[in-house]
Amino acid sequence: MMDRPLAGHVALVTGASRGLGAATAIELARLGAHCVLTARTQGALEEVDDAIRSLGGQSTLFPLDLIRDGEKLDMVGPSIAQRFGRLDILVHAAGLLAKLTPTAHIMPRDWQEAVAVNLSAAWRLIRSADPPLRAAPAGRAVFLTDAVVAEPRAYWGLYGFGKAGQEHLARSWAAEVANTPLRVNLFDPGPVATRLRMVAMPGEDQSRLPQPADLAPEIAALCLPGETRNGAVIRRGG
Repeated sequence: MMDRPLAGHVALVTGASRGLGAATAIELARLGAHCVLTARTQGALEEVDDAIRSLGGQSTLFPLDLIRDGEKLDMVGPSIAQRFGRLDILVHAAGLLAKLTPTAHIMPRDWQEAVAVNLSAAWRLIRSADPPLRAAPAGRAVFLTDAVVAEPRAYWGLYGFGKAGQEHLARSWAAEVANTPLRVNLFDPGPVATRLRMVAMPGEDQSRLPQPADLAPEIAALCLPGETRNGAVIRRGG
């Protein structure tokens, strides 16, 4: 019988329609979690739902737009807790590249959208998911981060500042819950064959990069009850 260490657990995964979010949701479902999938595109979420059900897993779709549906995002934690009686896992995989542009040329609309997805969504998710995750026997939260946070690069300011703010929020939250069963960590996947990477590096041969499914087990491992790290930034392979 397949090991299902997350049987009975409920996991919320953002950015779950493609890339690392989708792959992680499928892996969490394979480990037994009921996954609540959120992203903008209903059709793409349904494809992930099909993949999960083909493995004998279960998922619930929660379509929302992180740019425009802030109030809906505020209610996702209480809604899940009310429907399922618990929330054990949060994986925040959603991210927006916006535009690679000189810092002095960042436009207000691009700034607002980058703030909404790469920073404000993390703040809203923490507010929304904190109570049920603290109440869970082994609550786990994982935020995807990027090496650009530690090593800023020219033209990446619009993307990097949001990820830096998200990392700071997550690690502050981790310090605040250190004396609870909840564990909060960040995962840096490095270069991976995702749509975001393709937009950022259009000439790159993605066949040479790790695929999202290759990294999903590492992310899912951070969601297991046996994970003891808290406030850590885990690099791929580490």
